[in-house]
Amino acid sequence: MPLFMPYQVVITKAGSPSVLAIQEMDKPKPASNEVLIEVHYAGINFADTLMRLGLYQPRPPYPFTPGYELSGVIEAIGDDVTGFEVGQRVVAAMRNGGQSSHVTAPISRVIPIPDNIGLDEAAAMPVTYLTAHHMLHHLGHLEKGQTVLIHGGAGGVGTAALQLCQWAGIEHVWATASGSKAHIIEKYGGKSIDRHNEDFVSIIKSATNGQGVDHILDPIGGENLKRSLSVLSEGGKLYTYGMSAAAPSSKRSIIKAFLAWRKTPKFDPLRLMTRNRGVFGIHMGTWKNEVVMAQQLNRIMEGIEQGHLKPVIDSVFEAKDAAKAHQHIHDAKNIGKVLLKFN
Repeated sequence: MPLFMPYQVVITKAGSPSVLAIQEMDKPKPASNEVLIEVHYAGINFADTLMRLGLYQPRPPYPFTPGYELSGVIEAIGDDVTGFEVGQRVVAAMRNGGQSSHVTAPISRVIPIPDNIGLDEAAAMPVTYLTAHHMLHHLGHLEKGQTVLIHGGAGGVGTAALQLCQWAGIEHVWATASGSKAHIIEKYGGKSIDRHNEDFVSIIKSATNGQGVDHILDPIGGENLKRSLSVLSEGGKLYTYGMSAAAPSSKRSIIKAFLAWRKTPKFDPLRLMTRNRGVFGIHMGTWKNEVVMAQQLNRIMEGIEQGHLKPVIDSVFEAKDAAKAHQHIHDAKNIGKVLLKFN
């Protein structure tokens, strides 16, 4: 493929990473209040892998281009656009389609990148930090003295949440991950729990004298979500934002997905009332209040500029190697964010 031809990652059908393809595309033109971005980096999230497997909604019909976040340089500007200029470095949060060499985005979802922040760091920021910030601060109103449990603490959202807790001065934070990833959790002030060899329920109950924790972030779902609910404190908030239990491998398995959904707790409003607990379902791709989203993105960028937050980048794959990147995530090899490079 000629290097100058615009191209995109495409999920051609439901299945293993082999269903991913690189396809040429026409360069899009920005409409009113949009900018055209030459993409340098695009983030991959576990949601992308679940959509590829056909286990995540909402998603466009196959074939489609995934991608919720990207960074790059503005190449063209649509009518009525103010505050942006050609050649400006920007980051964008997308509803989908970000894993392309060229993308048009509404200016409400685009923010400038300060000179001291790299394009790779910027691309690693929108989904992970926005999801973590939305849970802990916008919905959770996190305060000093509260306690937090983060499942998948070494992943993109997990490391973002750990840093946000550290920035907020939270002293008691636990995070589950493979034992080999304990160092990254401890680096950001968390107490590591080996998800394969330790029981987080007994550890949390012991550490909190049976009271449980105030905030729990759970991207795993299934039985794990049920056990998380058992260690949620009075007045506590449980955030569910994924279902990795439904996709334990890179191959599509309807049986495993069904078992994960079957084990997922059915929340009884009356029981939640009597226990004074709350459960939030989070999907930033469907969040429609773009004013709130922009406020949070700017707050996160402020934290990065001030040194409170620093995106953890595990690896960068060439866009043509998107299948390898998906497999890397399925194998739980990543610590932090996985990016695709387009430029």
